[in-house]
Amino acid sequence: MERLVAKEGIINIVENKEAVIGENVARIREEIARNAEASGRCESDITLIAVCKYVDSEITGLVVRQGCHDVGENRPQTLWNKAAELGSLPVRFHQIGHLQRNKVRRTVGLISLLHAGDSLRLLRSVSEESVKQEISTNILLEVNLSGDEAKHGFAHSEVNRIIDEVARMHNIKVCGLMGMAGLKSDASQTAREYESLRTLRDKLQRNSGGNVELSELSMGMSRDYGLAIQQGATMVRVGSALFHGLV
Repeated sequence: MERLVAKEGIINIVENKEAVIGENVARIREEIARNAEASGRCESDITLIAVCKYVDSEITGLVVRQGCHDVGENRPQTLWNKAAELGSLPVRFHQIGHLQRNKVRRTVGLISLLHAGDSLRLLRSVSEESVKQEISTNILLEVNLSGDEAKHGFAHSEVNRIIDEVARMHNIKVCGLMGMAGLKSDASQTAREYESLRTLRDKLQRNSGGNVELSELSMGMSRDYGLAIQQGATMVRVGSALFHGLV
């Protein structure tokens, strides 16, 4: 029996890891397709972000081999290591957790998308570093949907002003918005929170242009990604559901 170190401690891994992951991926994609159809869209309209923050490079590689080419990481250091170790695989890394400014330099050149654009100070740092590296960095603005003071992100009321400021920054592209439902939100409250993000995005999108595109909505995790899709998500961040049956 193999073992894998996770944040909570040691978790045992069954022998046929890839088969289990493959079954989970298939089930998740079926659920994505069902909810996409319910919202008048296709499965191909939704990007599955495989959140691999609690698994090592070996397991992450198995996830990629099962067709999940977009991988989300919370910790920049873990992302750096996996980018080096999985460089031969067709993987696009997403920084989905809070990014400290002192880690911007090593991160921006490795990621396909920064989901947690949660402060102007961070976005200025991303812009400045992207100019230095002569690259363009794709970002999402994180919106605090639940109003929880412990969560990162901009308030609804300030997003319009923030976009005006970000529009003047160089070498970054605002691809959309990201949000998480409140931990204590039930299904109906979660639906309202996600609907509010979609409504905000639609309103802002009417006046977008230049480096502000707003085509993406990153919302929904393992516990509520179906509901998020029904409310307009174009990206869902799924972690624990990918590894069901491995513990």
